[in-house]
Amino acid sequence: MSTDRLGDLAAAGVSIWLDDLSRERLKSGNLQGLITDKHVVGVTTNPTIFAGALSHGEAYDQQLRELAARGASVDDAVREITVADVTAACDLFAGTYEATGGVDGRVSLEVDPRLAHDTAATAAQALDLWKAVDRPNLLVKIPATAEGLPAITSALAEGVSVNVTLIFSVERYRLVMGAYLDGLEQAAANGHPLAGIASVASFFVSRVDTEIDKRLDAIGTDEAKALGGKAGVANSRLADAAFQEVFSGPRWEAFAAKGAKAQRPLWASTGVKNPDYSDTLYVTELVVADTVNTMPEKTMMAFADHGELVASGDAVTGTAAQAQQVFDVVAAAGIDLADVFVVLEDEGVDKFEKSWAELLESVRGQLEIAQRG
Repeated sequence: MSTDRLGDLAAAGVSIWLDDLSRERLKSGNLQGLITDKHVVGVTTNPTIFAGALSHGEAYDQQLRELAARGASVDDAVREITVADVTAACDLFAGTYEATGGVDGRVSLEVDPRLAHDTAATAAQALDLWKAVDRPNLLVKIPATAEGLPAITSALAEGVSVNVTLIFSVERYRLVMGAYLDGLEQAAANGHPLAGIASVASFFVSRVDTEIDKRLDAIGTDEAKALGGKAGVANSRLADAAFQEVFSGPRWEAFAAKGAKAQRPLWASTGVKNPDYSDTLYVTELVVADTVNTMPEKTMMAFADHGELVASGDAVTGTAAQAQQVFDVVAAAGIDLADVFVVLEDEGVDKFEKSWAELLESVRGQLEIAQRG
């Protein structure tokens, strides 16, 4: 392996996206530096990321003063701030978007998480955000809740490119892929060129281990504890097997003939939570072509420093049977996997709702300061 470990990762077919965005990164040149030096070809955002960005620094002060002077509401201010950052990032990645034929150079912006269980409102806001940013390399993030699935199809039918987020189970992922294909079908019927539509499916990794490990520890046997740290990777490898199956059949081939892009798996939540595990676990063990790994900067730098690839450069293909065996053993140990995935989805939506509330409160406070000053 060369000393350019992230370059080797990209050469293996993994698109490296940064799981973070702030105006400070944009203004300081930090994000441009990651594009130039660390092979970063995309960015994802979520309510937690924006809440963190707004909570410190002075990068937003001028816009906040302007919004306060106009008497903007808190909701309108949040929308304008996040749209401004994402639009600037889309422009920064425009060259990557063109060079990759629209595969990469993508920037994600999430719908209000309070709408996660409201199909119509989610679909409407997805279209609104698409028009507000007005950049072809935007991805609008929609959660893979039961109510989110038809919203995904509706957004795609209007030509909106979508990042489907909060996917935890292979069963739900199959429904997401079905919603994508349904959306392409409707988009074609509506006259939208399929070559201009893109989607990724954000399959969460570390949170699966966190929840299952907690339950294995509660069982307490040596056999149960020995299964720690295995489920997240196994789950993702089964997801990739499902992806290979769905995007190779006759239905998909008909779309591909019209210029459609496959909905690539995106490994999300790849920062390692357990210090006993390798800090590059969810990168090294999930290397396979036609995937995205969206990483916190800490994880990206860890891989740049000491990450490794398997000799073949592919850690996933051909591992489905072994991954299923891991899940069979975990289930046999007493873990209710169906309940795990329900809990993770509920917690995921709840965390983003709380982050959104923090974001609103932070902006409210800063608007009040700007109005007084």
